[in-house]
Amino acid sequence: MDEKATPLTPLEPEPPRLSKPKKSAAGIPAILSTAKYGLGNMGLISSIKKLAKVNDFDGFDCPGCAWPDPDNHRSFAEFCENGAKAVADEGTRSRADANFWSKWSISELSKQSDHWLNSQGRITQPMILLPGTEYYVPITWNDSFDLIADNLVSLADPNEAIFYTSGRTSNEAAFLWQLLARRFGTNNLPDCSNMCHESSGVALNESIGIGKGTVTLDDFNSAELIIVVGQNPGTNHPRMLTALRDARKKGASIISINPLIEAGMKRFKHPQNPIEMFGRGSSIADKHLKIKINSDQALFRAFSKTIIESGKIDKEFISTYTNGFEEYKELVLNSDIENISEITGISSNEIREVSQKISNSKSTIVCWAMGITQHKNSVATIQEIVNFLLLGGNIGKPGAGVCPVRGHSNVQGDRTVGINHKPSPNFIQNLDKSTGIVSPTEHGYDSVEAVKAMESGAAKVFLAMGGNFVSAMSDTNRTSNAITNCDLTVHISTKPNRSHLITGKTGLILPCLGRTEIDESTIGRQFVTVENSMGIVHSSKGQSQPASSYLISEPSIVSGIGGALETRLERSGIAWQNLSDNYDLVRDLIEKTIPEFENYNRRVESKSGFYLPNPPRDSRTFKTKNALANFVCHDISCVSNSDEFMMMTIRSHDQYNTTIYGLDDRYRGIKKGRRVVLMNEDDMLESNFKEGELVDLSSNRDTGAVISPSWYVVPYDIPKGNVATYFPESNVLIPLDSVADRSNTPTSKSVPIGIKKSIN
Repeated sequence: MDEKATPLTPLEPEPPRLSKPKKSAAGIPAILSTAKYGLGNMGLISSIKKLAKVNDFDGFDCPGCAWPDPDNHRSFAEFCENGAKAVADEGTRSRADANFWSKWSISELSKQSDHWLNSQGRITQPMILLPGTEYYVPITWNDSFDLIADNLVSLADPNEAIFYTSGRTSNEAAFLWQLLARRFGTNNLPDCSNMCHESSGVALNESIGIGKGTVTLDDFNSAELIIVVGQNPGTNHPRMLTALRDARKKGASIISINPLIEAGMKRFKHPQNPIEMFGRGSSIADKHLKIKINSDQALFRAFSKTIIESGKIDKEFISTYTNGFEEYKELVLNSDIENISEITGISSNEIREVSQKISNSKSTIVCWAMGITQHKNSVATIQEIVNFLLLGGNIGKPGAGVCPVRGHSNVQGDRTVGINHKPSPNFIQNLDKSTGIVSPTEHGYDSVEAVKAMESGAAKVFLAMGGNFVSAMSDTNRTSNAITNCDLTVHISTKPNRSHLITGKTGLILPCLGRTEIDESTIGRQFVTVENSMGIVHSSKGQSQPASSYLISEPSIVSGIGGALETRLERSGIAWQNLSDNYDLVRDLIEKTIPEFENYNRRVESKSGFYLPNPPRDSRTFKTKNALANFVCHDISCVSNSDEFMMMTIRSHDQYNTTIYGLDDRYRGIKKGRRVVLMNEDDMLESNFKEGELVDLSSNRDTGAVISPSWYVVPYDIPKGNVATYFPESNVLIPLDSVADRSNTPTSKSVPIGIKKSIN
């Protein structure tokens, strides 16, 4: 039976205002936008003070993306527009204090937009929503910890609890979080990686023995070719544009592969370069391939075919370091370029031309993000990319390698220190030895499995360290209904979000210090550490006074829960209070658990931090089952579309993940609107849709179609048959059961949908 989904956010009464998409990124508009957002949220003096410390050696790590900072030096403004917005958003003068929560009922708040919720400011003290009530009321920290501990010990099985983690959590807090979960007795540690780069980890571990990238920032300066596929750096990782600009000036060729031609991949006007700011800026990509959604695997197969046929393979590397080449070679040579052309929407002549150019490169980097990882065949696609790089020996040499670009600022570090629902036996053994606990060994729930467990009643307590789980997850209706089945939901947060409004029988909000704020314990000022996309671990030291005297740090919150739980379970051995007071002790435990963190406290004192070992990059050592880099063979696949269109979700330039800063998407020329569907003009003509017309979107389930009403049609340069919508508004259309093979990541970038004119 068809189901009409009630939007989590209000419908928009008017269509957006449209203008032509921009032809360049950053420049003066970025400076003006940064100033406007900073001044509006923090004021002049606070903006100057805080922005001066972003990514500074003695400052704090940007709470935005995970793009690395330069080794051993910093510019006077080592941040981008979106990073500055993240800082201003956290440093806002607005407060969602006890008066705010007493004024607004849950029903009333649910009618407000995500943008409005975020604009209400910092949460100032712990708040509780009691069963059957409509208003949050204050609760003390100790009562909060007791409530959580009481609910946990009342469970029939530790696996009825779920410990979710967001990627902004520091190494110290994340390590304590997984220690708390495993001390309690579960590996139910889903995290935001499950929704984004899980496919990268699964694919890369099998292919090259590490689930991370193999390049450093310096490699961009010596690359001959950089391929950016399924990624929009201008909005999601703006500082990456500097690296691409510099690489282009040093002679590198840059190819962009994406269904949308994004402004950042056209031209970049560096805000710190007056000539570029007031001039035309720097050209970034010298070639753009406007590929159909989910056809990247086929395109890289074509690239490999040209390399093999032209004989431009690295025979010595292949024979010394790899396995499976002959089987892969046979598969590739039997591939048909005309068929690949039909799949990708790129002409066979253009494919051959670009493939020939690619085959001449002696050092190639391939960068990707969610446009690659969120499809059913994502693992196969990433392994096809790795196969392509292995042909030229492009692993473990300067200017070459894989570069999965992470989103959250410490999502990679969280996984490194143990946030993993499938921990390795070595990690568990080391953790038990270093801490004295006895960890569970059975695998826990990932994010999709967590929703299903809550839905079925198999999980009854949901604790979230950061994030906005309800909005971030796929299949919003099922996720929301599942959450409400819980007895208790707990969110460690800084600002109001949608997940605070859809809770278990009891809802608890625990407000924490932000990345930018001073963390003062009983023994003195503390700092935390993070790991960026290229495996560098470095310190982050808050500089600003906390938004409220009630706020405590994430490590302190975890330790408070841990201490209350230990009392009820009559256990001892983990000195939770000491760990909360002195983060050096947490880093000592990490060092004892994870060999790569040798001399952790000493090495992190270095201004730039330190690189974690990366065997494929450092020594062409591959810790796979056969100790070789593996060519992994897959048949070419793409998502079949029995409905009218293939939808991919995207982010606007005025948001970061589920945080909505504003209602404009400057680079795409869309203002004052988010419920939009970007469509090819020929598709609009054939469907008899007009610009600004309201349509309903639908996606099929076994039980019928889910219908999401009232989206405005926006004409856009996108391949025929493809459409794009903003995340998280369109998450309701992504079936919970539609996931990537092997990684179980939601297929947010390839969703078959129907589009019809709105009835109302």
